[in-house]
Order: sequence, then C-alpha cells, then structure tokens
Amino acid sequence: MTGNSFSVSGYGPKRAGWTRLFARDSLARRLDWPILLSAIALSLIGAALVYSATRNRTEINEGDPYYFLVRHLLNTGIGFALMIGTVWLGHRTLRGAVPILYGLSVFLVLLVLTPLGATINGAHAWLVLGAGFSLQPSEFVKVTIILGMAMLLAARVDAGDKQYPDHRTVLQALGLATVPILIVLLMPDLGSVMVMVIIVLGVLLASGASNRWVFGLLGVGVAGAIAVWQLGVLDEYQINRFAAFANPELDPAGVGYNTNQARIAIGSGGLTGSGLFNGSQTTGQFVPEQQTDFVFTVAGEELGFLGGGLIIVLLGVVLWRACRIARETTELYGTIVAAGIIAWFAFQSFENIGMTLGIMPVAGLPLPFVSYGGSSMFAVWVAVGLLQSIRVQRPMSA
Repeated sequence: MTGNSFSVSGYGPKRAGWTRLFARDSLARRLDWPILLSAIALSLIGAALVYSATRNRTEINEGDPYYFLVRHLLNTGIGFALMIGTVWLGHRTLRGAVPILYGLSVFLVLLVLTPLGATINGAHAWLVLGAGFSLQPSEFVKVTIILGMAMLLAARVDAGDKQYPDHRTVLQALGLATVPILIVLLMPDLGSVMVMVIIVLGVLLASGASNRWVFGLLGVGVAGAIAVWQLGVLDEYQINRFAAFANPELDPAGVGYNTNQARIAIGSGGLTGSGLFNGSQTTGQFVPEQQTDFVFTVAGEELGFLGGGLIIVLLGVVLWRACRIARETTELYGTIVAAGIIAWFAFQSFENIGMTLGIMPVAGLPLPFVSYGGSSMFAVWVAVGLLQSIRVQRPMSA
C-alpha cells in the first residue's frame, strides 16, 4: 500500500482520488474526529484570544484591529490545507521523502545564521519573507526530526530483520537529530532546542531502543546544559529569564515583569473570568507578547479557570487520541511518529502554560494551535495530518 492509496481492508490497491477521499467507507470513517475537532476548537479559541490581545495594540496592528485576527484565521486555514495534503500523501509516502525534507529543513535553519536571518522578539530564529510575513524554520525541524528518526529506527524492525533497533541504528538516528539541534542552539533558540530534545527522548522510548540510550542521553543533556551555561552560548536575555524563574522577585520591573504580569492577569480571572474583551490587564496592554507566547493569560483573565481549563482539556483530548493511535498502529514507524508528536505537543503545552503560571522558565514557545504564528500553526497541523494518516492507513480491525 502506498501513502496515497487504500481500500476498505486497509491494504488494497484502490486509489484514493478526491472523489473517494471523503467517502463514507474510507477517509471520513477512519479519521480521528476528536483530534480534528479539538484542534479546530483550539484554533478558533486562539483566534478570539489573539483578537482580544491585539485589537487595541495600534503600535503593532498597523491601525487595523482585525489585523492579527485575519492573519491567525488565514494561518489556520493554510494549516488545515496542509493537514489535508499530509493525509492525502500519507505518512508512508513522506517516509520516502524524508531525505529531501530533512535536507531542506537543515538548509533553512542554516540560512538563519546568515545575513538573511532576522531577530524578532529577541530571538535570532527567523527568515523575513517580505509583505509582513516571516518564517521560523526550527518549527519544521521538529517534524523532520520525528520523520527522520522514525525512518531509521523502524526500517529493519518493520522489515522483520530485527525486533528492536540495534545500537548502530540508534547512533545514526541520534546523529540525524543532532545536526539541526546544534544549528538551532547556535541561533540561539533554546526553547526549540528543549522541545527537540524531548522529541528525541520520546522517539527513543517508543522505538524499543535500550534504556541505556535514554539514561545516557539524560546524562549528556545535563552535561550539555552546564556547558552551554558556562561557555556563554546563551544570550543575556535568556540568562535573565532563568534568573527570574529562580527568583520571581528579582527585578519585577525588568526581567521578572513578564511573568509577574502574567500571573496577575491569570489570577484576576477567578472562576469564570472578566468576560471576553473585558480583561483589564489585556485591555491595558500590561502583558508583553500576549498574542504569542503569553496567549494563555488572555484565557485566564477573560475566560477564567473554566476557560483556561477548557483549553487544557482540548489539548488533553489531542494527546489522549494520539496515544491511542500510537498504541493501535501495527507498524513501528507509525508508532514512533505518533510518539514524537505526543512528546512535542505535551512538553510544549506544559512549558507554555507553565511559564505563564510561574512554574516553568520563560522559553519563548507558542501554545499549540492557540498562539498567533504561521510557522507554528503550519507545523502543528502537519503533525495532525501525520496522526490522521497513521490512523487512516491502519487495518480496520485495529
């Protein structure tokens, strides 16, 4: 069976043209609707929160209160189209294209280190495309690391030659992941590096590789973190973020301002919030980057504990269904891809929400589906497409 063909039994030669794509006995029946509907709901909630956070920000919305709302909805629409394209191609077809996708993603992150790279919000991690659009290549590296490691680790297992990846295969997979991670670290984009490391650990755990690799990587990670700190790889603003996390009272008008204002906004929301578009912290523009990294503060203030809890529940549904897909697929490749996405979504969601609550350091990571940002939105919807493809192409009896 190829990536863009399937039959009712799951392995037949019937071609999945656009006329059959949504037939009752094929894709529509096999899609994981809880994931799809939860992702759509999160994106739409995000649109309302982004609009609330930016409608009065004339210094960034170019005088148009709907500027960010329209772009968020456009990003969501493009992301949804990428999801459909990913399902149509299939994760197995993309498996064969991994060398091209990997090479392209590495090339793009290398471009960031050239004069073509741009610094936005303190992070030198962007390529400016013009007309107000920019690209953050590290978001797409997350996808290619998952696909690349899955391709290597599952190759001999799915072929029946091995029961689990051998040490040589694991070393090759780690080498594949290390190259883009080191490039992103040089930007430095520490938040993305943290996510990528968690992805690597999740992928290794799902692959059946020896636990010695996992514990070894944890040790290397600790040693690497110490080395990065001692060698001065991090920029001053990143060091200040960790200092503010360790001591919340440190410079409340400076490095601790973001987290302090974020907690005030969330704490003022109470159970039901002040009402959408009525938050004093949000309206008063006290929380910086509220449409991106700190979008959860809008939910906490204006929708309260119930609204913030709804976002967490919807993210939980996505993770729960992804775990089910990983468990039920009959191929190791699909299991590894799903596990990598689970690790990515789980850690990034926890880090984003945690930093607004003061229980995690500020790392500049968007909240999946909710935060404003095209690169992040495109990447997470491609990931949803991969999950859907894994489910669609499994045997019906699974």
